[in-house]
Amino acid sequence: MQYTKLGRTGLTVSRICVGTMNFGWQLGEGDSHAILDRAVGGGINFVDTADMYGARDYEGTSETYIGSWFAKSGRRDEVVLATKVYQPMGDGPNDRGLSARRIVAACEASLRRLDTDRIDLYQMHHVDRATPWEEIWQAMDLLVAQGKVLYVGSSNFAGWHLVAAQAAADQRRSLGLVSEQCKYSLLTRHVELEVAPAAQALGIGLLPWSPLAQGLLSGALRKHRDGAAGRTTTHAAARVHEHRQLLESYEEFCAELDLHPATVALAWLLSRPGVTAPIVGPRTPDQLDVALEALETKLDDDALARLNELFPPVGNGGPGPEAWAW
Repeated sequence: MQYTKLGRTGLTVSRICVGTMNFGWQLGEGDSHAILDRAVGGGINFVDTADMYGARDYEGTSETYIGSWFAKSGRRDEVVLATKVYQPMGDGPNDRGLSARRIVAACEASLRRLDTDRIDLYQMHHVDRATPWEEIWQAMDLLVAQGKVLYVGSSNFAGWHLVAAQAAADQRRSLGLVSEQCKYSLLTRHVELEVAPAAQALGIGLLPWSPLAQGLLSGALRKHRDGAAGRTTTHAAARVHEHRQLLESYEEFCAELDLHPATVALAWLLSRPGVTAPIVGPRTPDQLDVALEALETKLDDDALARLNELFPPVGNGGPGPEAWAW
């Protein structure tokens, strides 16, 4: 297993993070536990969830499954645990967003479901334009002071949101943001314009979600030809059709490299500046093996250049303003 530091912190995390969005929605408790067994047994120490994952009537099923695994396995201290707050977890007007009341109440609820006394990385699931940063940091600082939260991160923030949030934290002499969880893959490279440069300048580690573009980069066409069931043949059929020619070229190139398409996509992300750990969401323990193979895969300059041809960056490439101007 390969490890790195989370952003500018001294916290050590594996370079692959296990995402648990499928827990509860697609996987039962037993299958979810099997994935965690395989992941932590294989050296992965980074697990990501959210209060609303797997929720049925706001039950927070994903967190509950992780909590029952902690109780069963006794391996809580081996895991860097990340969860999130923002999305609705009730029908009331204060059951969503990032008000101080919401953050504190949501943290307490997540701690109960996760059967733990602390959240290692507490992430804002989305920017809340209606709540001032001073209020948000007041609540986060309180939770940190109480030992219930150790680090704070963001998700789905724009570059200027990262800067504004960090500036407000600096005024309070708080550590501020240490990670940004963003949508980032060969097919979605918009974060390279401003989010990634801002994160690097501020010492914020990038945690790409949907690194396989909802399965499109995991051999979607091959699975379709083989009649394999999966997200790409049910929920994303229209996107497969939209990108068919590109995916054909990509899968042919991966075959030339003798590598699984998912391995190539993850290895590319691992080579990108500022990326701490892509978040993979396996539906079976065996799918973790493909992700782990990416850690041992180094794409040479020719391979990286070919991928850049197949999946060109936004604009002229690189950060703004050069990506769209001189």
